[in-house]
This record gives sequence, structure tokens and C-alpha cells, in this order.
Amino acid sequence: MAFVTWFKRNVVVIAGLLTLAYLLLPNVVVTVFSFNRPKGRFNYQWQEFSTDAWRAPCGVSGLCESLGLSLQIAFWATLGATLLGTMIAFALVRYRFRARGAVNSLIFLPMAMPEVVMAASLLTLFLNMGAELGFWTVLIAHIMFCLSFVVVAVKARVMSMDPRLEQAAQDLYAGPVQTFLRVTLPIAAPGIAAGALLAFALSFDDFIITNFNAGSTVTFPMFVWGSAQRGTPVQINVVGTAMFVVAVLLVLVSMAVGNRRKRQKA
Repeated sequence: MAFVTWFKRNVVVIAGLLTLAYLLLPNVVVTVFSFNRPKGRFNYQWQEFSTDAWRAPCGVSGLCESLGLSLQIAFWATLGATLLGTMIAFALVRYRFRARGAVNSLIFLPMAMPEVVMAASLLTLFLNMGAELGFWTVLIAHIMFCLSFVVVAVKARVMSMDPRLEQAAQDLYAGPVQTFLRVTLPIAAPGIAAGALLAFALSFDDFIITNFNAGSTVTFPMFVWGSAQRGTPVQINVVGTAMFVVAVLLVLVSMAVGNRRKRQKA
């Protein structure tokens, strides 16, 4: 009976821990196999412990080049989508104009549309325009499909903002630019940051839309897919592990900064 009582009291915590373990299991497998020394072309079975791949992460031809290209595209796509998405979000929340409802509905289409449909549509558009497939077509495509996610994230934050704070700043003789920089932007910053991080992750990770519109350009997801056809190098696991560690560190730093600010306000 004591065990049943304890289980009922902690069932939510147990379910949460099991779900978290299930989500993290692929990352654990990737990390473990980044220290493997496979005897064949495929890194699917554990053979022996080795740090060779960690000492030479760029030992596979084209890996670091594709990684750098993916990071570059993700950076510029995030920048473009965040700037455009933030302005669109403010316009949709703060202003009344014709077709506002239609724009609100159209914003969700890229999020609801299957990626293969959007990829084929963008490819058709680029081909009809006579554009050469490559870096710029991939960048434009990434900005287009990341834009909706940024708008949704920023829009939710802007809708929750108290307009009286901006009115108070104006009552204290702050101009429009000063009010935006000192009041509006700091309040909207968490939503903008969330949208930017989501856009970066989506852009870096995308394969379907990139594969349709890349031409001869090879991003990191395309390199991984191509490598899986002929043999998976251990360096791919190294890159994946390094990115996972960086993401976890960023989350921990963000949490630490947030807790520190809460203590300062208290």
C-alpha cells in the first residue's frame, strides 16, 4: 500500500522523467558511438573505444565545409526571418488594415503545409524565374518557411504586452524611438529570441526543402544523408554530440541568467 500511495503521488514526475529519458536516448546513442572505432564503413555496431574522431573532426572530406555552409545559411535565414517576422507580428497586433484577417490565416499555411509540397512549390517558382539553384535559393526558401514560426512566437509576446507601459513612457516625454528601444523592445525580446532560436534550429536541420532547391550545394543534413548511403563516418556523431552539448550549455546559461535576475528583483 505504501508503494501504491507513493506511486500515485509521484506518477506525474515519473512519467515526465520517462518521457525525458526517451527523448534523450538518441542523443546518448550518438554520443556513445562518437567514441567508437568501427571496423567497416558503417558506425552501427560497437567495436572498441577510440578518440580518433574527436581528434580529427574534419577528417572526412566535405564534412566541415557542409557544416560551415549550414551554419552560414542558418545565421542569415534567422536574421532575415527574425527581422521580417518581428515587423509583421507588430503590424498584425498593433494596426488595423484591410486583409488583416487573411494575412493572419496565411501566416499559418507554411506551418501546416507538408514540407514536400512547399519544397516543390518553391522549386517551381525558382525554375520559372530562371534562378540558378544554390546558396541564394536555399537561403530564400529557409527565410520563407522560418518566417511563420517567428511571427507566431513574437506575436504571442506582443499580444501579452501592457500598452500602459508605453503610454507611461510617452507621458514622461520619451519619443517614439526611445520608447521602442527602452520599453517595447526589452519586453518583446524574449519572444523575439524564442523565434530566432526556433528559426535557427529549423533552418540548420532542414533537409526536404533544401534538397529540392540546393542544386549542387551540400548542407550538413544533405551530407549526412549522402554519407548514410555509402557509410556513416564517426565524425558525424562527433559533430552531433558537440552541437547537443552546446545547446545544453546555452539552456543552462539562460536558466542561470534568468534565476539571477529573479533574485535581483526580489
